[in-house]
Amino acid sequence: MNEKGSAAALIRAAGQFPGSWEDFPWGERVAKVGKKVFAFLGADDAEERSVSLKLPESCHQALTLDCCEPTGYGLGRAGWVTIRLEQPGCPGVDVLVDWLDESYRAVAPKRLIAELDAGS
Repeated sequence: MNEKGSAAALIRAAGQFPGSWEDFPWGERVAKVGKKVFAFLGADDAEERSVSLKLPESCHQALTLDCCEPTGYGLGRAGWVTIRLEQPGCPGVDVLVDWLDESYRAVAPKRLIAELDAGS
């Protein structure tokens, strides 16, 4: 799947989490749960497609990949990773969706995580 297909799959997947909603601050698409961002999904017209996710468990593993780097603005110190989707060696959609799930769980309220787990 190409980077646009991966980005579209992540946008669709983000909308499936309980309580999730899209917002467009700074001209960039983000997925939120409550007031908290769990995925920076980029601008639709961006030359280079990327996604930033909070990965408290997978951060170190992700950062071993050439397509991944700590997210800027100090977010990298809190476990946020930016994945450049067009880079060779970028994980497939299944891994990216697993990381999206991890990011959601890192910021979502416990009641919504319980709702997600009950629906599995």
